[in-house]
Amino acid sequence: MSDAGFSTLGSVEAARPVFLIVMGVFMLIFAWRLAKTSDVWTARVLVAGALLLAFGYSLLLPLYEAGVLEIYSPLRRHYHGSAADALGWHATKMVVMNLGWLVFGLGLAMHAKILTAPSPRRSRQIPLHSPHEFVA
Repeated sequence: MSDAGFSTLGSVEAARPVFLIVMGVFMLIFAWRLAKTSDVWTARVLVAGALLLAFGYSLLLPLYEAGVLEIYSPLRRHYHGSAADALGWHATKMVVMNLGWLVFGLGLAMHAKILTAPSPRRSRQIPLHSPHEFVA
């Protein structure tokens, strides 16, 4: 038996898409469990950001790694498909991943109550004349 097949399956290039899929699913599960203990809008924002990130990490990035989607480069002149398809998928990847991190981070900040208004402090009334003051 030769282990030529295992070296291909056990390589970093083969494990990277699996890691990306697991990371996307883990982020979705993490946000889902965190959303159970949050307010309504906080939970919606958390889950929306996690869904965007799960779509990007579990679907788009492994498709790039597998070579199904072509990597866009402005210096590149020849594409197997069309340059418009490569640019469209590149824009989709950028929007999904960046918006996903932005919305997910906003949801985490809302959950941690970082973005809430500070509670107003009671203003202390300083009397101008105390009742025990002696006026001559």
